[in-house]
Formats: sequence, structure tokens, C-alpha cells
Amino acid sequence: MGILKRIFIVLVLAVLVSSGFVGYSAAACVTGEQSCSSNYAVGQIFFGSGGSLDTTCSTTYCAKQSVGEITVGNTSDGSKYQAQAGFNVDRQPSLTFIVNTASVNMGVLSSTTTATGTASFSVKSYLSSGYSVITESQPPQNGSYTMKALSAPTASSAGTEQFGINLVANTTGGSCNAPANFGANPLQVPSTSFSYGVAASGYNTCGLFQYIPGSIIASSSESSGETDYTISYIMNISPVTPSGQYSMGQVLVAVPTF
Repeated sequence: MGILKRIFIVLVLAVLVSSGFVGYSAAACVTGEQSCSSNYAVGQIFFGSGGSLDTTCSTTYCAKQSVGEITVGNTSDGSKYQAQAGFNVDRQPSLTFIVNTASVNMGVLSSTTTATGTASFSVKSYLSSGYSVITESQPPQNGSYTMKALSAPTASSAGTEQFGINLVANTTGGSCNAPANFGANPLQVPSTSFSYGVAASGYNTCGLFQYIPGSIIASSSESSGETDYTISYIMNISPVTPSGQYSMGQVLVAVPTF
């Protein structure tokens, strides 16, 4: 009893988009209106010296050109409205979600030590009010037995059956007191001026871990460039945890908000 062999966590990518994303459409514009939706129309959307999308194209590449661009980037009132400025701004919303780690092997577990592992994924969202990343899977299972997951942010305790994650850097020193130095804080690419993703509450404290199926683990409250996230896993067993091979296919769901 108390020894688990060949523990695997497999990340499975799933992307779910909200009805606001799927239902994106534009109403037919009347004469003189250059851009419109079912609710709004803009009669003048170009200010500047010149610019063009897809000016020169081959079968593989296209060139975009701009001259005397007066303004570029995002502007918003922080809650209700936002605009993207620039000649080469795409009008179509998009969500990009990439899982960078195919599997995590937690190795052989002992009731005297904590097993740790990491995996990473990346998200960026364009022309939305943000996004949420949800974990949908059950904790690791061995046949009909499911490992006990932490239902609230909790410190690792060797000898106590635990499964949990967080999305921040963990260190062994100071107030963090994690079981190892592992994990990383969300990384904004190229910088915090363009990307705004954060670890969700319950998964954002160094040295504390939880796992609740169906919960949000990461999010952004506005359109965001790329944020790279690292999931930190812990697994602890007790002397009476059933032996055997445990596995988990972790499904992550990214949902844009509008």
C-alpha cells in the first residue's frame, strides 16, 4: 500500500467559443456606410495618408502596406466600448489557444514525498471582452478510485492524499513554502502593455493548490495578446491510498467573452 506506479496526466485541448463569437455577422451596409453590424454603422473609418491590405500576394504570402498612420492599437472606456485602430486591423474576432505540453509523467509516488510536475499552454484573444480557461476533467483515477482533489487553496502535505494545481511560480523559501521550486507566473508576450491574462482566484497563490472540475483557472478581462501559462501539479498519497496506475486526461476549454 502507499506506492503508486506510472502516474500520467495527459493534457487534451478543447476550444469552446461563445455564441457571441460564433454568431458574429455584419448587416448589409447602405450607401455611404463603410462598416456596419446589425446595430451600428460607421460612415468614415479611414483617417490618414494611405494603406492597403493584401496589396501584393503570391500563393504563399501577402504584403500589407501603410503610409502616415495617425493612430494604432486599442482604445476603450474600460467597461463598455473598445476600438482597434490601424490600417491593418482585422475586423474578424479570433481566439488562439495552444497546449504546449502533450503529457506529464508524475513518476512513482511515495507517502513521504510530494510529486510535482508542470505543463504549459498559451492563449490570445482579439476583438473580444476577454476569455476564460476552464478545466473540465475529473482528478486522476485508478480504475473506479478517484484521487482526492483539493477543494480550496491548500498547502502540500506529504502523507496526506492530495491532488491540486496552481498557475504561478512556486518556491521553497519565504512565505510560499512550496514542496519544490517549480512552475512560473503567467508570462505576457510581448509585454504587459499588450497582454493581460491572469491566473484565476484559487489558482493564483504561491504554495497553495486546488483542483475543482469545471472551474476557471485563467482569464483576461479584455482583448489580449499572448499570455503563456504554466500549470503546476502536486500529488501526495497517504499510506492507505490504493496502489496502481493513475491517469487523467485533462481537458482545457477556452471561452471568449463579449
